[in-house]
Amino acid sequence: MKKRKWKKYIFEFLSIFIAVLSAFMLSNWNENKNSSLTEQKILTEIKNGIALDLKDFEANYIHHKFSLNINKQLRNVLTNKKQAKDSINRYYLNLFSEYPPVINYSGYESFKESGLKIIKNDALRFQIITLYDYYYGIIEKIHTVDETSFFKNYYQPINKLLHPFMEFDAAGKINKIKNINSLSTTQKKEILSYLAIIDRTRKFKIMRYEQIIKEMKMVEKNIEKELKQ
Repeated sequence: MKKRKWKKYIFEFLSIFIAVLSAFMLSNWNENKNSSLTEQKILTEIKNGIALDLKDFEANYIHHKFSLNINKQLRNVLTNKKQAKDSINRYYLNLFSEYPPVINYSGYESFKESGLKIIKNDALRFQIITLYDYYYGIIEKIHTVDETSFFKNYYQPINKLLHPFMEFDAAGKINKIKNINSLSTTQKKEILSYLAIIDRTRKFKIMRYEQIIKEMKMVEKNIEKELKQ
């Protein structure tokens, strides 16, 4: 009788233990599954955001290169190396254009709100944080610091010297910049000094864009690889 009672108690205990353990494992499985789905959702959102940012950044990179070329053309005219091209007339104002980036932070904000550990891959998590907090921070900084503003610092002094040589169409747009060689040597040197600073700053921005675009593509590729796994 005692043996039968002990068997009954052991069976009941094991039944309860297995039921509790199964419930715990099921709850843990559901939690891991939900966490994994959240991770995939956030990684996808970040990846899509980077893809949009890449289009904007690559366009800005091209525009900066274009403005750098206008700078070169104007310097060549002022140093009597070449005649003024039509592009100088049409794109003179691009010499001072800033091309600020528009960054999509929605995926990164979701990532931070969900807890940084939601992304289990330590290396990938570090790459994403570095991209947004360091590289994006740099690119935003160089467009907000007054010292790097082309329009604020150089448009007025250069335009003051060049506007007497400008012709405008009926719509008020610059039609021609002619007879620049009528400028005095001192005036030419003043403009060239401004153009040299613009040239150096523009090249610095281009270098930074090259760097960050490379980083963005690497992170995007690694996120895609993580999603496939």
